[in-house]
Amino acid sequence: MQWCMLMCMQSTSVRIDITTHEELKRLAAELGESVGGTVALAVRRLRQDRIGEELARDTEVDERAWLDADLG
Repeated sequence: MQWCMLMCMQSTSVRIDITTHEELKRLAAELGESVGGTVALAVRRLRQDRIGEELARDTEVDERAWLDADLG
């Protein structure tokens, strides 16, 4: 039973338009990835972009106070 848990991957379907699907297949082929792997890469990249945007925004007053706090 544990072997199946390690080797079996659950999946689901996502509805996308045909143009997006064709582009996704083209990108997958270029990357040497599966379509699912390409989607996983895209999701990771979006998450990283959002983290980057959050880190680039101005700090709030309470954040500046915390960052400037004397540790001694």
